[in-house]
Amino acid sequence: MSAFFIVTTSIKDPEKFQEYAGKASQTFTSFGGKLVTKGKAESVLAGTSDHQNSAVVAFPDMDALTGWYNSADYQALIPLRTEAADMTLVAYSVPA
Repeated sequence: MSAFFIVTTSIKDPEKFQEYAGKASQTFTSFGGKLVTKGKAESVLAGTSDHQNSAVVAFPDMDALTGWYNSADYQALIPLRTEAADMTLVAYSVPA
């Protein structure tokens, strides 16, 4: 069963965010992850939104996704992530 995460982001420091994004995307590949799409919020059609940007990253399965998130390489980036932006990451599985 494939899996993906959606990250919503409010950037605090654009320069640090670019550094974080570049380094984080490099950590996906060894777990089979790939960026599906990213975008900037234009309008809220229903509900509320606290973030201006979003991205979707797909993985072969939930084990690969959680393996990536818990990996030493990604965990080392969390302090930079915290300085760069406020983020919400939510993992989803794709039903069979």
